[in-house]
Amino acid sequence: MCALSPDEAMRRIETQLSHVWMVRAFLKHSEEAQEDEELADVHRALYDFQLAVGGAWRDRNAEEYLKLAGKKFARLRSAAATFAAIQPEVSAHTNFQMATASLDAAVAEIGRILESVK
Repeated sequence: MCALSPDEAMRRIETQLSHVWMVRAFLKHSEEAQEDEELADVHRALYDFQLAVGGAWRDRNAEEYLKLAGKKFARLRSAAATFAAIQPEVSAHTNFQMATASLDAAVAEIGRILESVK
């Protein structure tokens, strides 16, 4: 990926966060999350990332957004890895499999975007 302007990087991350948000909403409202604390921790971590960058997004402050996204990215990546690891034992349903694939793809792209602005 070629170097992006801070504004373009922020916008591309925000697009990926729409996917993260859908996974978060799916997990939060699943019966499984009511019964599994580790799964609940995943959807909380996804929310935490979005909450952290939300103010900078509203202000269209790309530099602050990217600083916060970079700071919180390790936790987002960890949450995605945790979900991928526990998903088979939580549920083998296609919805959970697709949520894992979607989250993995979005987090990987956020990582590539963050790398492109370093």
